[in-house]
Amino acid sequence: MLRVVVCVSGGGTNLQAIIDGIEQGAISDTEIVRVVCNNPGARALERAKAAGIGSACVSPKDFGDRERFEEALIRTVQEASPDLIVLAGFMVKVPAELIRKYENRIINIHPSLIPAFCGKGYYGLRVHEAALARGVKITGATVHFVDEGMDTGPIIEQKAVKVYENDTPETLQRRVMEEAEWVLLPRCINLIAAGRVKVENGRVTVVE
Repeated sequence: MLRVVVCVSGGGTNLQAIIDGIEQGAISDTEIVRVVCNNPGARALERAKAAGIGSACVSPKDFGDRERFEEALIRTVQEASPDLIVLAGFMVKVPAELIRKYENRIINIHPSLIPAFCGKGYYGLRVHEAALARGVKITGATVHFVDEGMDTGPIIEQKAVKVYENDTPETLQRRVMEEAEWVLLPRCINLIAAGRVKVENGRVTVVE
């Protein structure tokens, strides 16, 4: 059984997609052992409670400095003994110590086709605003392993989404979530649970 900690900051729609995927059998041999959030007002915490999943809130505002916050975050994650850490809309830079300890065991969902519109400053609606400003015809989502860079880890899978002339950042964000993020993230977790994801020389191979 794959033990998963999900880290979230906001509404938790990707968390819900994982919960639903487990309940519906799209994700097998997997359990969410803890939801970790940095925002006490996040709806994601309500989703976790409704699903009977234990959660913990580790807010930077509760600590005197960044170092103490990161120590608490690392401790909170490690206490759950995860096999996999999933960043599902987590607006916090993951401490390097945690990345090194869980090398190739932390994944992130990003709302673009990396390497487009990713890295520092590209999150939430900003990604979709940038895509529309550039006039791209195709966007999408990417699930990748997390390394010490920003959206630079090995790519597991991507899914493309069409951009329409009358799109706004909000309509595009919704379509990317519905057509790509909520499909891709559960699928990648299921592949990892089945032992079908291999990383070698910075590249991912999905074993058939």
